[in-house]
Amino acid sequence: MVAAAAALASACRPAAEARPTLPPGDYTPRPEHRLKLPKARADEIREAALRRARVWREPAVPIGEFDFRANPPGPDAFRVEQELVCRFEPEGSRGYSRKFHCVLPGGELVKVKYGHESTEVRTEVAATRLLTALGFGADRMSIVKKVRCFGCPRYPYPKFYWLESFLIDFDKSVDFDFVTVERTFEGRKIATEAHEGWAWPELDRMDTRQGGSPRAEVDGLRLMAAFLNNWDNKEENNRLVCLPGAWSEETASCAAAFALMQDVGSSFGPRQLDLEGWRSTPVWVDEASCQVSMRSLPYHGVSFGEPRISEAGRRFLAGRLRQISDRQVRDLFLAARFTDYDRSSPAARQVENWVRAFDERVRQIADRGPCPE
Repeated sequence: MVAAAAALASACRPAAEARPTLPPGDYTPRPEHRLKLPKARADEIREAALRRARVWREPAVPIGEFDFRANPPGPDAFRVEQELVCRFEPEGSRGYSRKFHCVLPGGELVKVKYGHESTEVRTEVAATRLLTALGFGADRMSIVKKVRCFGCPRYPYPKFYWLESFLIDFDKSVDFDFVTVERTFEGRKIATEAHEGWAWPELDRMDTRQGGSPRAEVDGLRLMAAFLNNWDNKEENNRLVCLPGAWSEETASCAAAFALMQDVGSSFGPRQLDLEGWRSTPVWVDEASCQVSMRSLPYHGVSFGEPRISEAGRRFLAGRLRQISDRQVRDLFLAARFTDYDRSSPAARQVENWVRAFDERVRQIADRGPCPE
């Protein structure tokens, strides 16, 4: 009788849930997308690439038709409802936002930022989509439903990657459900021992005779940085790349380069995701002379300086910002989850307040007299 009862109880007990396993695939990270420059000529190659670099190109989709709700498109695009599986890759990383590197089946190395309390999970999505829509360079930030990381410690933090190496167990996984997945802008990074990226004054060396961006585009980028309040704009957060197919091994030269702001999470206000701060920080530090500055923001603007924007640069950016509709701006902030942040003020949880702040900053650029030449 006892044996029969035990057998019945065993039959009624739910079966133990199978432990998730890493799907089959090649998890060997692909080589870093960084050019190996001849050491003796590295500075010369970088200088030549910088002179012919562009900061803007015609967008793939007309600005007024850009879908700010969708992840970056392409044959390998991630869907918003997708659940990704990856293998933890211990790798050092700068900054203080929570993130880790992970290898997808096939060897693609991506950066995952995570956490409901993270501002950059939101601001970097909005900033990169806006830059892409306008034609400036930006990394591809995708929102997905979940990332299951095999080998991740429960609280991965790459600043201590040497410590994490003792905690890796690829038979165990951790799920992250409030994430963004970063894929880098196309092209191979150009860096030297002295220069990991580029500093803002270096943009003046771009030469239209060698294919570089004209001043209107360069000033448009500067003005866009001020529009976003992209205050953590140190050299390592700006990237110079050689575009696909433009590198010659024979001559060790890059025929077509691109300069972009690569880490734009520190934006939308002095404290990131800061409606009141973004709204109260004017685009122009001196409206009469069309001067922009980030001296009042964290890090005092780093290398940004206090440039004066040309009239051609003002018109260049104004004409493009004006093509974005209020519906698109609303989609931008809602898709980036600006209104879903526990530490926001009540006003910042209302998307219309972000739309109004955006429109006001556009008006400061577009609805004014010409900049002095």
